[in-house]
Amino acid sequence: MHIAPGEDMVTREDLEGYLIRLDADYEEVDEDMFLVRSENGGAPIVIHYSDPVLVIRMKVMDLPVEADGLGGLFEELLRLNATDVVHGAYGIEGRELILSDTLQLMGLDFEELQASLESVQLAASSHLARIRDLAHRTEDGQE
Repeated sequence: MHIAPGEDMVTREDLEGYLIRLDADYEEVDEDMFLVRSENGGAPIVIHYSDPVLVIRMKVMDLPVEADGLGGLFEELLRLNATDVVHGAYGIEGRELILSDTLQLMGLDFEELQASLESVQLAASSHLARIRDLAHRTEDGQE
């Protein structure tokens, strides 16, 4: 791997320094995995230091057990990914809807991490009502 002058790999200690600088309420929940809680009581964000990337994930909600009729929800999520989500994207893991972003550790700076975390929090808070509405329509058979 070629490292350009002035570009360094962000270390785990650098990441913790960024979290402190953000004045984030965080704890290490596993080796190289941090749970960051937002000040406004929103869903926590998991940050996983996994060289050569930093993975940022937020659980948005559990999906309805019945997958039939989720087409409207999935279509809306794809629209949001294309138009509204600046950093990262919505995805599905198991029965959970998540919002995630992946940042390269090489050359990662404080502002990039801050922008990613703020984007994930903003997207989740501004989209949640519409997403829940679409998911509950499916549960109620209203699609």
